[in-house]
Amino acid sequence: MQAGVQLLSAPAVGPEAPYYRATGEEVAIFEQCHARSLAVMLKGPTGCGKTRFIEHMAWRLGRPLITISCHDDLSASDLIGRFLIRHDGTAWQDGPLTRAVREGAICYLDEVVEARQDTVVVLHPLTDHRRMLPIDKTGETVPAAPGFQLVVSYNPGYQRMLKDMKPSTRQRFVALDFDFPPPEREAEIVAHEGGVAPDVARALVALGQRLRTLRDRGLAEVPSTRVLIAAARLIGTGIGIKQACYAAVVSPLSDEPSLTAAMRDLVDATFV
Repeated sequence: MQAGVQLLSAPAVGPEAPYYRATGEEVAIFEQCHARSLAVMLKGPTGCGKTRFIEHMAWRLGRPLITISCHDDLSASDLIGRFLIRHDGTAWQDGPLTRAVREGAICYLDEVVEARQDTVVVLHPLTDHRRMLPIDKTGETVPAAPGFQLVVSYNPGYQRMLKDMKPSTRQRFVALDFDFPPPEREAEIVAHEGGVAPDVARALVALGQRLRTLRDRGLAEVPSTRVLIAAARLIGTGIGIKQACYAAVVSPLSDEPSLTAAMRDLVDATFV
């Protein structure tokens, strides 16, 4: 399996559903998009639950999930496939996108704008009425099997400063907007995923709310639900609350001394 590619089996029934708490109509909209073969774009800040949502939906729909983490060096061949040299000649090997098309899987491209534009273009025939994938190197055109769905995600707040998706590509997707959950819902998630008491989870979420106000002071990425869960898991092992927050929340967010000092002060004020 190629680096950056993850294949998950998603059973239609059973007790192992990936934990996800809906905050709106995103589950119903996604189900209708899947039923009508519409491509979906998940937009929202880092660590707000986009990946967990797609894992939950793959389980809910009973579809296998192939996840591709996009990056600057991701080429079209990484997605579609390539010829491999063997002792007896060459053989074609499907890439993860091609496997998803053939198998009727959900193909999830995480942080899609990190990929090169010439790579993103290969997705276009899969996002309209054609629902097929041309493979130039073999001359084959692969029709999408029933159940195939293309899903992409990105962080508009971060990427708008660096990269963005072309309008001609964006309009090929139904977009679902994600954000951090309301405080009460976020506290439920932190308590469940972090394994801490509800009062500790609520305090961690209160800290996260305070730290998110520092975006106006130059904090490039505000604390996500993910880092609050990481702090909760440290606390659950017996690490002190303040030390857990310094290590899991403050230090990953910034190396700038004044911002770090301000965040540590907020930790100290939250957990007196």
